[in-house]
Amino acid sequence: MADQIALKAATGRELGSSASRRLRRDGKIPAVVYGLESEPVAVAVDYSEARVALSTDAGLNALLSLEIDGNHEVCVVKDLQRHVVRDEVTHIDFLRVDPNAEIEVEVPIVLTGEARAVANVSGMVDQAMFAMNISTKPTSIPNEIEVDISAMEVGDTIRVDMVTLPAGVTAVDDPEAAVATAMVTRSTLEAMRADEAEEAAEDGDAPADDEGGD
Repeated sequence: MADQIALKAATGRELGSSASRRLRRDGKIPAVVYGLESEPVAVAVDYSEARVALSTDAGLNALLSLEIDGNHEVCVVKDLQRHVVRDEVTHIDFLRVDPNAEIEVEVPIVLTGEARAVANVSGMVDQAMFAMNISTKPTSIPNEIEVDISAMEVGDTIRVDMVTLPAGVTAVDDPEAAVATAMVTRSTLEAMRADEAEEAAEDGDAPADDEGGD
């Protein structure tokens, strides 16, 4: 079961862009909490505390115990906005969740192992999908989805429906969608064609065996 990370949120913040800018100058992040058929609540969280809470291995999928006016609500980050230049967090949407009800989240995909059969022919494994949409209970959200590419050969494709997921986790993406494909690179193909052409030329230039005497 995933541990809940404590984070305090203050209510009563002023709304509007000017008020939000003042909050950010004071080291706060404007945010909103919604979900579970309850009214949305405008809040503010401390920038440093939020950064620590969202910097664990779980990343943005961290399960939060958000303290609001003395009450604790189980939440996840639904959306996080950043400044286009400074990459600073400018707003957070927190979603209330039921620990016993499934939700859909996006989890990073990490390729593991080494495809030796592909490497031996100077090929490569192209990662086509870098995150997978899954459905699971908030307490069972994995930090990442590992995909082992060790057995891949050139021409092989690992699809969503071929990925082994943790217990209680199901994929939401198209089952036929490619996660990784083993291929020979264009430069390798060109080199192979050049070698074949050179060998063919050498075979054509080879002198014929003499038949008969003087």
